[in-house]
Amino acid sequence: MSTTRISEEQVLDALRPIVDPDFNKSIVELGFVKNIEIDGDKVAFDIELTTPACPVKAEFERAARERVEGLEGVSAVDVNMTAQTRASVPTSNAEVLPGVRNTIAVASGKGGVGKSTTAINLALCLRASGAKVGVLDADVYGPSLPLLTGASERPTAQDRRIYPIEAYGLRLMSMGFFLTEESPVIWRGPMVHGLVKQFLTDVEWGELDYLVLDLPPGTGDAALTLTQMAPISGAVIVTTSNDLSLVDARKGLRMFEKVEVPVLGVIENMSYFTPPELPDKKYYIFGEGGGKRIADELGVEFLGEVPIDPRVVEGGDKGRPIVVHAPDSQAAAAFQGLANTVVRKLAVLAARNSIAADANITWVQS
Repeated sequence: MSTTRISEEQVLDALRPIVDPDFNKSIVELGFVKNIEIDGDKVAFDIELTTPACPVKAEFERAARERVEGLEGVSAVDVNMTAQTRASVPTSNAEVLPGVRNTIAVASGKGGVGKSTTAINLALCLRASGAKVGVLDADVYGPSLPLLTGASERPTAQDRRIYPIEAYGLRLMSMGFFLTEESPVIWRGPMVHGLVKQFLTDVEWGELDYLVLDLPPGTGDAALTLTQMAPISGAVIVTTSNDLSLVDARKGLRMFEKVEVPVLGVIENMSYFTPPELPDKKYYIFGEGGGKRIADELGVEFLGEVPIDPRVVEGGDKGRPIVVHAPDSQAAAAFQGLANTVVRKLAVLAARNSIAADANITWVQS
């Protein structure tokens, strides 16, 4: 056994060079390193991240272990990775989503661009990382969540509270769970407003790290009610590359600007097709680069492309989203990358409300 006495300061100094790429600060300066315990030549500590969905979690754990193991006199290192998801948007309205830390609005200017498919796959990627996630299907007239998840049971109610159903580890709520396949929804604006309000105030979502809001296409009553009532952390705009979709995507972006909801970026869905026999070839069937052009034009980030994959439709029709149906596919990898990017951007927003006050951080915009 080594006779070298290891100090807490030595451990912190060893970890100080590990920098969070989003905050551009050391994990020590950010206060991520907690509960250091030193027992002779054995060292244990926690690294508390801003979200369980942190994409650099494994990298942090590896680097921290290697750096502390390199200290003289250390024979064993126990790194415990934890997370405390911080709220991106402070809210004083306890009636609206009180246990939800972050809300992600997934929107499009028009239908048919794969918005709902994007919403459910992003939610599943967040859930797979260990986060507590819910999905609210706010498309009253054309709810798709039951089909996309294969869930069909009716939500229960007790003591004037509605309890979401669960599938794939997600908490789900949709008008579709209260209808049969043949039931049309013929409602005027005030009724739509009332239902969306009920979903926000009467549903027992519990404690969630992320609630994904699948907004209806366009900028109608349901979308406006959600953006005005819900404490939305950030919005994602889904489009395809063709001009018609891009025109409508502009309208969606402008709506969020008017209600002062930060737009996290633009996702271009169905961007290109790669034949199985030509894995290095990309065919841009609906045009190329439209999503990036609209993002640049409106001064928001282009988050990335999702390729065309017939298994997206095949799995979706059977209640098996692509990240479940074909997790090794290019499309599933694209959704995972998009989820990582969204989480990182939300973490920066959340840090402005929590860490900044404690650590006096000067933020680097991303």
